[in-house]
Amino acid sequence: MAERLKEIKKQTAIAKLNDVPTSPRKMRLVADLVRGVEVNRALDILRYSKKSASVDLAKLLRSAIANWEAKNQDKTQELDNGNVIVKTIMVNEGRTLKRIRPCPQGRAGRIRKRSNHITVILDVKKPTAAVEE
Repeated sequence: MAERLKEIKKQTAIAKLNDVPTSPRKMRLVADLVRGVEVNRALDILRYSKKSASVDLAKLLRSAIANWEAKNQDKTQELDNGNVIVKTIMVNEGRTLKRIRPCPQGRAGRIRKRSNHITVILDVKKPTAAVEE
């Protein structure tokens, strides 16, 4: 059992990025584009996206790819064949900085500067069983 879990963990690569100064809602819009997609295609999607959050996500995805290559040095052809996919991508809420802005009639309005934490997990695509005729 433990050996099987070690083998599964060896194939997966994780990369995390904390306190990204973008609201989680904006980052999730970009993360939904690349969830479950092959990594080279995901990098292309992020490269041509107009959203500013795609720059941070592309950098994190390249880091996850480097982590996967370090763990699986004997399986580098899997990356070229397109078998490595973005298995999981999570965007969680980070700390919120609270600022005050002056408003009319002597009032104060609160501004919330949100941040997020991103986690990317890469895995090898499971081979589909050939259908026998």
